[in-house]
Formats: sequence, structure tokens, C-alpha cells
Amino acid sequence: MASPYTTPQTVIEFPDRFSNHLPDPSQPIDVEFIEKPNPNLLPGEGEELLEDNPQNKYDPEAIAAHYQQRPFAVLKRFLKTLLPLVFFYINLWWDKVTDQRQQKERDRAVQLRKIVTKLGPAYIKVGQALSTRPDLLPVIFIEELSTLQDQLPPFPNSLAFQFIEEELKASPYDLYAEISPQPVAAASLGQVYKGKLKTGETVAIKVQRPDLEENIALDIYILRGLAGWAEQNIPRVKSDLVGIMDEFGERIFEELDYSLEGRNAEKFARLYGNLPDIYVPKIYWDFTDERVLTMEWIEGTKLTNMQAIAAQGIDARHLVEMGVQCSLRQLLEHGFFHADPHPGNLLATKDGKLAYLDFGMMSQVKPYQRYGLIEAVVHLVNRDFSGLAQDYIKLDFLTPETDLTPIIPALADVFNDALGATVAELNFKSITDKLSNLMYEYPFRVPAYYALIIRSLVTLEGIAINVDPNFKVLSKAYPYIAKRLLTDKSPQLRNSLQELLFKDGSFRWNRLENLLKNASDSQDYELSQVLDQTVEFLFSPQGDFIREQLVEEIIKAVDMQGRKNWDDFTDTIRTNLGMGGKKTGAYRQPETPSSLDNIKRIWDILQTTPGFDSMQIISLLPKLLVKQETQQMGQQIASGLAQRALARVIREVLAPPERDGKTLANPQSSPQLVLPTRR
Repeated sequence: MASPYTTPQTVIEFPDRFSNHLPDPSQPIDVEFIEKPNPNLLPGEGEELLEDNPQNKYDPEAIAAHYQQRPFAVLKRFLKTLLPLVFFYINLWWDKVTDQRQQKERDRAVQLRKIVTKLGPAYIKVGQALSTRPDLLPVIFIEELSTLQDQLPPFPNSLAFQFIEEELKASPYDLYAEISPQPVAAASLGQVYKGKLKTGETVAIKVQRPDLEENIALDIYILRGLAGWAEQNIPRVKSDLVGIMDEFGERIFEELDYSLEGRNAEKFARLYGNLPDIYVPKIYWDFTDERVLTMEWIEGTKLTNMQAIAAQGIDARHLVEMGVQCSLRQLLEHGFFHADPHPGNLLATKDGKLAYLDFGMMSQVKPYQRYGLIEAVVHLVNRDFSGLAQDYIKLDFLTPETDLTPIIPALADVFNDALGATVAELNFKSITDKLSNLMYEYPFRVPAYYALIIRSLVTLEGIAINVDPNFKVLSKAYPYIAKRLLTDKSPQLRNSLQELLFKDGSFRWNRLENLLKNASDSQDYELSQVLDQTVEFLFSPQGDFIREQLVEEIIKAVDMQGRKNWDDFTDTIRTNLGMGGKKTGAYRQPETPSSLDNIKRIWDILQTTPGFDSMQIISLLPKLLVKQETQQMGQQIASGLAQRALARVIREVLAPPERDGKTLANPQSSPQLVLPTRR
């Protein structure tokens, strides 16, 4: 649904009937327009298509079977689509030849918008997608195509009110207390009226355009055929264009069912409405059906209207950050994501919240895909390009039999330059652009779900950059990823965490410190989960190496402290007895930090983490002490200390004394231990 305008709207109040702005309720509504044949179809085709697909679900095989029997209708629509685009290309070519390209750019952008608008809903959706891709079109074209999201010609009120009555089984006069005399917004699939329920709630009433299924089915059939032709005949095309078109078709057909959109909105609210400053409008089910949707009216301002947002004292940057956090949870936590987050669908409300609108185009990311994306981030951080190449196989970009030998160094070339700075400083779009070039050269096939994810994230980053040119989406995303790595108990992410923290048999304490610092910035970070997972990991088979390191470092620390205390004690006795200066050299401060020093720094980080409670740590001690691994560690520590003490005694007896790190006598002339001779 296009965003409602926030300017005051004239409404019609009626206790029992509409005013004279609307048809007389005592007279039947004129439906001549709906009975008029669709100009893009032959007589009777629309009815047959509906019979073929009674539940309005996208079925490419049924659509293909239907239109293969109607070649003239397909040819007519194909020519109607192709000819204006050919003329548009000729105009661009002529502008270049006559050196008027820059002067005519605005005119050509307007021309393209009008062509797309005239071609209908399917092409309008394509235009909307292009309006979020500054890497594909000049800025002037993007600005012009962005108007497709809000300003389209409306269809007659009489037809809209007819649909309301057909869907809701009651006349609009009985349903609403107020309604705007004209649509406040018209989008590719429907138009919106502002109204009020008899119970007083202000609502947005979205009514679907006529003949949508027939128009969209034919256009997708043509576009799908072109996609298949391109895959077969253009060598540089490696993506699954047919799959992308099927995903596109499935999403559009789902958008045709407004009751599904209402369920999507409620599911979205259930999953993400609890996030701070995220708002999802309420659905009024008594006034909603397949072609009519009644939802809460949201007064708000587009995120791209910076001056209006600033005038209201709202921090747009904070709202964008909330959008990033919400998107991360959509893509990586629950997998249910908003696939059409264009500026018209994201509003800043008067109370400073980010409101999501239009839940018709939603998509799913499967669990293995969600974990695969996080694993790919870990491999990127580690510069493990071999592992990254394997991730592309897991994520269905490459087939298992693909030869990765040339791809691994190519990935290194792409990301080594990008990773000159920290990952958090990367521009998401720059990464996708580099990957796009790489995927043209090698046998990558971009999955359909990935195209929607990229569109969603690039759009969000585009909005963010409009708010703040220095905004980095990944810098806001990394705290969430760090939190997931530290708290998620899935085997995939535990392995990823282990890969991140261990290298060549050594533990990378700096990585753990970085993860803890970043994770503490995540909104829903719970330290108790980190502690639980840490304990569970520490006493698992994978934690053997850490336990061994801890035992060794504890032995070293206790031994050093014991030696220091003994030296201090003996120095005090020597001084009191007048036996000379202090005995030095036995205890030396280690030059490199020990694991215990690192643990102390980790402890300092934990103490500054929001929600830290020392009682949580204390409550863990009884559970740790009864574990068999803890008892084994205690035995190993006692044994190690005893061995060191014995070794020191032997050294003291057999080795000459040292003072200030120097041997007091020449080893060769020093007294030697001589065994008595048997006589």
C-alpha cells in the first residue's frame, strides 16, 4: 500500500448514507467499466483464466498452457510492450548522436515513467525495483521512477465502492462513518481512501484495481519467456532469470490477496513489533477481504523527507538504525522479511517511531540460508576465502561439482581490497557491485531469494545514506551478528564461533574481546545467554583446548605468585636478621600477557556490559564445581604445581645460586656434588 499523505483530507460524513459526492445508495452502482473487455485479452479470456486458477495462486505451468493456445493475444501484448521501448531506445541513441544527452535526460526519464505506467502493474513493479537501484540508472531516472510508488492514475470511485460491497457483503454506507471523496494515493495494484469506522478509528481503505490477475498473468508469461530466452542465448547471463521471474510472479500474485496481506501484517507485528520504535498498523478484519483491506491509518513522513522529519524534532538516523536492526532480524533470525521496503513504505510517525506499511510482498529465508549468511560473514572476517566459496555452494549460488580452484583467488581479489578497513566500515552496495562483476565471470547462479534480499538491503542502505552520507549499514549490523555468534546454540553458529576464535591451535583473545564489545551494543543482548553458552562450550569436547590452556595459565600464575610471596617473605627475614640485601631474580614478571591477563580484560568488559550482575557469576560456581571436568582441572593444577615445586627444589640443590640474574661463580669452578668412593 502506498503511504498515505499527511496533508489534511476532505472527508464525507454520513450517519446513514453518503453525501452527494458519491452515488445515490438507492440506485445501483454503474458497473459498465468492469464489464468492458480487457483490451489486452481476447473475449472470454479473463473468465477462463480465473477458472483455470480459482484460488488466484501463481502457477506458471497453468498460465503457459493457457496462453500457448492464444498466440494472437500474446503477440498483441508483446508488440504493445516492445514498440514503445524500442522508440525509447531510439530516442536515447539519437540524443547521444546529437550530443543532447544531458539536456534531454529529464525528458527521457519522464518518457520512461509514462511508458512503464501505461504498460500496467507488472511493469510498474519492475519500475519500482529499478527506482531503488542507483547502480543501474542515473539519478534523474531514479527520481522519476520513484513517483511510481505513489502517484498513479486512480480508477473510478464507482468501481471501487462496487468492489467494497462485493467483498464485504454490505454497502459502504453501512460500513464506514467517513470516507474521502477521492483516493488519497493510487498504487500499481490498488488505491487508498482515508476513512473512519463508526467506532471512531481512522483507517486506510485499500481497494484493488480491476482486471489485475489477467493483466499480470499475461505480462509475466511474456517476461518469463524473455528470461528463458536470455538464459539460453546470452552467455554472460548466469543468474536463474526464470527462477527470479517465478519468485516475482509468486510475490505479485500473493499481493493480489489482501486478506493474505493482512495476515502478513499481523505476523510481522508478532515477530518484530516488540522491537523498540518499530510500529505496525492494526488490521480490521471485519472490513477486510481478498480485494479490500482496511487497516489503521498512519500519520507519518517519508524517511526521505529529511526537512519535514527534522522540523518535528525526530532523529532520522535513529529510525534508520532501527530499520537496520529490524531487517537483520527479518533476514537472519526469523526469515520472514519485507521484500518491498521502498521509501513510500517506511514512515516516521509523529511520536518518533518507524512504521512499516504494505505487507503484500513478503518472502522467506530458510534456516540453512540464514545460518549460511552468518557463516559467510565469519569467513569474510577471517579472510577464509576457501570457506567462503563453500558457503556459496551451501547457499545455492554454485553447484557442488563446481571447480572452486579459480573462484577462491577471485574472491580474494574482490574482498582483500574491500577489507583494507574493518568490516564494519564497508559499504554494502560496494560489496554487491564487486560481487556482481565476479558472478558474471564465473558460473554463479543468483537464487531468487537472494535477489529480493539484496534489493531490500540496498534500498535500506540507500535510504540510510540519504539520511547520513557516512552511514554504514554493516557497522550497525555487526553488533547483532556478534550477539548471535555468542548466544545462538545452533551447531552451525557454534562452529562459526570456533572458527572465528581459534587459529592454528591458538585462541585469539582479541577476537573475543571485539565480539563482546560489539555484542553489548545490540539491543536485545542478554549477558546471561553468553555466560550459559560459554560454560556449555567450555565443558564440551570442543572446549578441551581452552581448558588445557586455562590449566597451564593457572599453574603459571599460581606458581609465579607463590614464588613472589616466598621471595618477599625470605627478603623480610634476611633484612630483619641482618643477612644482607634482598634476594632477587627468582621471580620475573612475564613480558607477554598471559591468558589470565586476557581473562582479566574480558572480565572488565563484562563488568561494563549493560545488565551485568556479579551474582550471575557467583550462582554459576556451584554448578561448575560439581562437574567432572572441573575436578579433573583441579587435579591437573595440583599435579602441575607439585611438579614445578619439585623441579625448583632439584634446581636449587643442583644449580649454583644466582643473584641479579647472574651466576655467582664460574660453573666450572663451582663445587660439584661428589658421591663417596667405596673403599
